[in-house]
Amino acid sequence: MKRVISSLAGLALFMAAAGVAVAQERPVASTTSGPVRGVIEDGASVYRGIPFAASAAGEGRWAPPRPPQPWIEPRDAADYGPICVQGARPDGIPAAGGGRPQSEDCLSLNIFSPRGAKSAPVMVWIHGGAHRFGSGAGPIYDGGAFARDGVVLVTLNYRLGAFGYFAHPALTRAAKPTEPLASYGLMDQMAGLDWVRKNIAAFGGDPRNVTVFGESAGGASILALLATPSAKGLFDKAIVESGGGWQPAPGLAEEEVRGVAMASAAGLSGADAAVAQLRGLPVDKLIVSGGGAGAIGPVADGRLLKESPGKAFAAGRAIDVPLIIGSNSFEASLMRAFPIPPAVALGRLKPEQRALYLTEGVTPEAAAQAAYTDVVMGAPARWVAARASGGAPSWLYHFSYVATAQRDRVPGAAHGAEIIYVFGTGSKLAGRMITEEDRGMEALIHACWVAFARDGRPACGGKSWPAYTPAEDRLMEFGVQSDVRQGFRQPFMKAAEAAAGY
Repeated sequence: MKRVISSLAGLALFMAAAGVAVAQERPVASTTSGPVRGVIEDGASVYRGIPFAASAAGEGRWAPPRPPQPWIEPRDAADYGPICVQGARPDGIPAAGGGRPQSEDCLSLNIFSPRGAKSAPVMVWIHGGAHRFGSGAGPIYDGGAFARDGVVLVTLNYRLGAFGYFAHPALTRAAKPTEPLASYGLMDQMAGLDWVRKNIAAFGGDPRNVTVFGESAGGASILALLATPSAKGLFDKAIVESGGGWQPAPGLAEEEVRGVAMASAAGLSGADAAVAQLRGLPVDKLIVSGGGAGAIGPVADGRLLKESPGKAFAAGRAIDVPLIIGSNSFEASLMRAFPIPPAVALGRLKPEQRALYLTEGVTPEAAAQAAYTDVVMGAPARWVAARASGGAPSWLYHFSYVATAQRDRVPGAAHGAEIIYVFGTGSKLAGRMITEEDRGMEALIHACWVAFARDGRPACGGKSWPAYTPAEDRLMEFGVQSDVRQGFRQPFMKAAEAAAGY
């Protein structure tokens, strides 16, 4: 027996000397709330489910985020925490992190850090999902590729739906005069960014070099952050993927009317409901009453968010940081996910503008899809890039790349199609379906984002991507043939601006 034990010990020593991992010690990092113990994955130090705020249940519901309860012993950070409470998507597609436990105690973040990193650039991801669905968890948002390339990647959860965006006269009356209202999901994002500033050095990141990036509702959230004066200093650069730019932010009074209707639908006495009654409503009542009640998102409460992002950019009041912004070639995939009739999309246009799209041989459905893509995403991105270009530089992109295996089945790059390329997770998720050409796109756009986070300029595999100016009107197209385009769809972009009143 002694000989066997000795042989095993010798084998272990040999493997260790040869660089073969036998058992890796789990990394521990200190935070302002207490130590956390992560795991080693593919050479990266990974920490999941770290609370950046206290539970949003009970008195925390519809209240600004509060610091988490501190702890003393190292907290296990091997697995994602619960995702924020949400209903099912109308198209049946599972949201990121779907299948995980849901809870109002969901304000946590996840960190992927290069081993031994010191003062590495930091990227903070804000997920999409119409401000109603999703989370910072799941394999799509795995940060391993960023960590491999020297970036500390952070993903976070924020309150969604009626839990994240809600106003009611009782809450307004109970709040202190300067206390922010209504946009609790946006407050969560700010709390997460503030946590990163204070803690990320312990994970190898540079708190003075933080890039916030996000897609869809995440991109729209970043535009709202750029329009929020108190968010200044929480990040140094921003990337907005398919975040629009012209969506209005409802005022507090308007949102209170909707909140009263929701309270009534949930069984309370409308405007007369007390704060304790509102916070005591069962979760399922709020999912049912708030899940399909029109658009949900940041509210101009006059305290936190004073105006819509469009107004802030138009007036030159948006926070001035280097910015990448763009959209995809088939954003109209959203018309299928959240059923939008073609007539609604074309109805945004005046007759002379519709004529640009309804040319000979083009079906009304195809014309509506093109108009939706331009008016909702493409033109607003171009407009924001132009307004932002007078200060820190901005860069505009158009993502049209369609995976090789899908090119005979889809009309273009759907909403969100760029995410797996940006994160470099397509190779893992699709396996054999990924071709060398697909991997080339993954390497290209991922490198652009990494370079921007590191140096403040997108260096794209040797391709020169100039900063945007209205006079030159140049963007980078990420497509089968990626290159800089000048005057890209300019007549359509101008028509969309006119239709939107910009």
